[in-house]
Amino acid sequence: MAGALLAQGAQAQEGTLPSQLQDFDAYVENVRRQFDVPGIAVAVVKDGEVVLERGFGVREMGKPAKVDANTLFAIASNTKAFTAASLSILADEGKLSLDDRVIDHLPWFRMSDPYVTQEMRVRDLLAHRSGLGLGAGDLLYWPGTDYSTEEVARRLKDVPLTGSFRGQYAYDNILYGVAQLVIEKASGQSYAQFLQQRIFAPLGMRDTRFNSDSLRPRDNVATGHAKADFKDLQPAPRMSWSNVSGAGGLYSSVHDMSRWMRMQLAGGTFTDAKGTQQRLFSEERQQQMWSIITPITIPKPSVPELEAAKPNFLGYGEGWQLSDYRGNKLVWHTGGWPGMVSRVTLVPQRGLGVIVLTNAEVGGAFNAVTMRVLDAFLEAPRTDWTAAYAAALAKSKGKADEDWRKHVQARAANAPPSRPLATYAKTYRDPWYGDVVVEQGHDGLTVRFSRSPDLVGRMEPWQNDTFVVRWNERWLNADAFMTFALDADGEVREARMEAISPLTDFSFDFQDLRLKPVVEASGAAGS
Repeated sequence: MAGALLAQGAQAQEGTLPSQLQDFDAYVENVRRQFDVPGIAVAVVKDGEVVLERGFGVREMGKPAKVDANTLFAIASNTKAFTAASLSILADEGKLSLDDRVIDHLPWFRMSDPYVTQEMRVRDLLAHRSGLGLGAGDLLYWPGTDYSTEEVARRLKDVPLTGSFRGQYAYDNILYGVAQLVIEKASGQSYAQFLQQRIFAPLGMRDTRFNSDSLRPRDNVATGHAKADFKDLQPAPRMSWSNVSGAGGLYSSVHDMSRWMRMQLAGGTFTDAKGTQQRLFSEERQQQMWSIITPITIPKPSVPELEAAKPNFLGYGEGWQLSDYRGNKLVWHTGGWPGMVSRVTLVPQRGLGVIVLTNAEVGGAFNAVTMRVLDAFLEAPRTDWTAAYAAALAKSKGKADEDWRKHVQARAANAPPSRPLATYAKTYRDPWYGDVVVEQGHDGLTVRFSRSPDLVGRMEPWQNDTFVVRWNERWLNADAFMTFALDADGEVREARMEAISPLTDFSFDFQDLRLKPVVEASGAAGS
């Protein structure tokens, strides 16, 4: 009954599915309930054919419109593979080489270290090994700013490096924005035009949009959902990464993404609308995209129930994660967006591809669905992946609760701010982000990030010169400590921030800010 009511837009015969997937509709519906996800869309391709393509649940909680195979979701960092493919197309045409220095294409490009600036290659933009810390610079576009793509890239010169160049893996987004600019310089087109003409149109991805700014009034599009204060599910405002679209801007459907997966599994080839076989990029380029550039330390499973999913190798190529499962190489990626998360998984030696798009911020859902499909086609023993990922989620929430209890226990009782509130009310400037304004009102202090409309919040005294920033937009789940350092005369010389909860998205890279009071009489915000 659940399948009859909830499966929308099925476009394949159920008889082609393995026996483990005969109850797939009920399985996905159980996943939705377990992880509190309003809507999920899934597509599976096998040996060049679409064997499952459908939606479950609703586009927005409390509204009747159903998710189907054509519903658009933000695919977030699954965009990175499109950026890598775009560079590969240009490399095949001789318009660039992945071994080119970035400054050969963007002479103004600068990192905070001159050596890294000189040696950074186009390939390095894709491999998360630049020396930047996890999510470094993300506040330049997350959760939305008014900087342009080039302005974000130019501010890299002031973003600190916390590791050695090519020395270790640390996931970043900002360098994919630089890669986008390289594509535009080499192609002579905007990145949106390039994607449309060179990838979307040839593959027949008719509904895929460059970012949320490109959505049309009648588009079949899902609304993202987040749990405000990690508790109450609510719709999240639609966001746009118009300034770092190469890292995560695309909206797509499982119907369109099934075309993308089929091309990938066919070694870069596809059949066009006239029935003629075409090639998007060379086999050599695909092998490079699917080869490990940056090794990643294999993490210990957070709960014993996930031991079977632990890989034997793990690394990052060009826009793709690379690992293995039950003796099969996996080429995959996930995407995280305000209110939406997703996963694309390819098993090349089995001709298998799985795409799961969701409109809530919980990775356990897309993982549980993906792993069920993989087990079915790999003829693996049936595992209760829903329970396994639920256990992992419960453990992470428990750790976050314990972390908060430790903060509360360490808090000094009766330790108010050491100075009048007016002392802290200043404009502060960070070298890479710009201005952050602390203002005093009748009910206390507020903080406002000058280039980020959603980052406005009240400041509650915590202890001494530390305050808790509680953002007005509660769905952000990014409350932070803000601590002021005073000089010998009791004047603020610096402010530092850090996210309170370990569950806060790493793109809120508050810890990298070095906020100094602006001393000149007048200064342009964000200068």
